[in-house]
Amino acid sequence: MKLRGLCAVTLDDLLLPRLSALVKAALDGGAQFVQYRNKIAPRPLRRAQAAEMLRICRAAGARLIVNDDVWLAVEIGADGAHLGRGDAPGGSLLAAREALGPKRILGVSCYNDLGMAEEAAQAGADYIAFGSMFPSRTKPGAVRAPLELLGEAKRRFCLPVAAIGGITLDNAPQLIDAGADILAVVSDLFDAMDIKTRADAYQRLFATEQA
Repeated sequence: MKLRGLCAVTLDDLLLPRLSALVKAALDGGAQFVQYRNKIAPRPLRRAQAAEMLRICRAAGARLIVNDDVWLAVEIGADGAHLGRGDAPGGSLLAAREALGPKRILGVSCYNDLGMAEEAAQAGADYIAFGSMFPSRTKPGAVRAPLELLGEAKRRFCLPVAAIGGITLDNAPQLIDAGADILAVVSDLFDAMDIKTRADAYQRLFATEQA
């Protein structure tokens, strides 16, 4: 499977119609993935929102990744799950891989740690994520990862590499040049006046890099 392009990471939003409209605009602009992430919603709402995100993604030909929750991803039939430190069932990435099965995507946050990336690769992760690459409004206290880590991880583990944290259109090209296959973006995408146009601009960066 080809894992490359813009990943639209959802906001903590309790209003499903508004969240749906925001995500649809990003997909209309060409986002290849949606990572459903909501740290404040109760589980029934998270399930309803995730199911609606999946419907929207299917209509757009995009993939839905559920953040933090393997079982929710499996329950709704999402395309995969993205796990951070401590999110895997029983603390085991191997258990997460088994629960998701061979056809779903497993992404793992490795922060600034190549040791975590090695563990993820050995467990069968489909991509590894690093960041925060820049100061982040979503996670202001997050550890920072150096640019060169992206290329080093890609060479060492031969897996697609995602960058997250403080990404903007201005700094995105240097991430792609450094080796990022996926740009996971929250604020710079969903705070834009025209989300569709902003998503299209991100996708064009990947097209330009391949030309």
